[in-house]
Amino acid sequence: MTFQTAALVTSIDLYRRWLSPLKGFRCAHAAFYGGGSCSAAVQELIAQHGVVASRHAVAARFLACRQAYGHLAAAPGVTGGPSVRGVCCCGPLPIPFRCG
Repeated sequence: MTFQTAALVTSIDLYRRWLSPLKGFRCAHAAFYGGGSCSAAVQELIAQHGVVASRHAVAARFLACRQAYGHLAAAPGVTGGPSVRGVCCCGPLPIPFRCG
C-alpha cells in the first residue's frame, strides 16, 4: 500500500470515527439500499485497489448515493430511519471528479 493510499484510508477512518457521528444524518445510499455507507465502501475500494485505480468506482458510488437521495427526497419516510439531509460525501467537500 502506497503512502498516499494509506493516508487516505486513515483519513476516512478518522472521518468515520469522529466526524460522521456528529453530523446527525446518514448516507443516502445506506438509508435507501441498506448496507454500508459510502465512506465504508470508498475506504474498502481504496484499500483494495489504490487511489487511482478506484476513482471510477468511487465516482459511481457517489452518483448512486446522489440518486438514492433523490429517491428519498421524492418519497419521504421510505426508510423509517434517521432523516437524510445531505448527500453523504458529495456535500460541501470538493472532490476531484464530477458527481452526477
